[in-house]
Amino acid sequence: MHVQTSDGTSGVHVHSERDGDSGTGGTSVHGGPAQDHPTRSEPAQGSSDRPAARVVCVDAGGRVLLLQWHDHVSGEAVWEPPGGGIDPGETPLEAAARELAEETGLPGAAVRDRWVAVERDFTWLGVRYVKSERFYLARFDGRAPEVDPGELTEEEARAYLGHAWSSVGELPRNVEPPELAAVVAELTKQG
Repeated sequence: MHVQTSDGTSGVHVHSERDGDSGTGGTSVHGGPAQDHPTRSEPAQGSSDRPAARVVCVDAGGRVLLLQWHDHVSGEAVWEPPGGGIDPGETPLEAAARELAEETGLPGAAVRDRWVAVERDFTWLGVRYVKSERFYLARFDGRAPEVDPGELTEEEARAYLGHAWSSVGELPRNVEPPELAAVVAELTKQG
């Protein structure tokens, strides 16, 4: 993992919407291709840089919510935090809240105005995605709140395999992004 600030020094800055969206301030978390992530070596049928936002959900026990998806093109399964594409006219924070509610049934209002930019390079359903995504923080007072993915799209419903609340020290092998533990550490460092 490579962490770099806009002035070229090392360190991490957790952003908020108040920081603006100029793309010049703060820090990005850069992850290279995962050594054991099978979909990275698959030939892509196209590419996309569609903006997206994700939500790192943390329960009272410090566990992180992960959703498991099956890529019907590569045949691989991957675990990742809830999230997805930003719709036209939507801010990244609004998209994160909407995606959380749609994919998990958890309240979008739980998404905090704290984010880390993560450089992504992955293939999903034959399309290669190379982009920066905002990973927001959502905290929940209870242990492992109930998840109800009742508002999945038809495509998502076909790919959805389930969910798990996982400790950061025991993340599944095929977690995306591979540097998720560092992202969680940065987001939860101060609240």
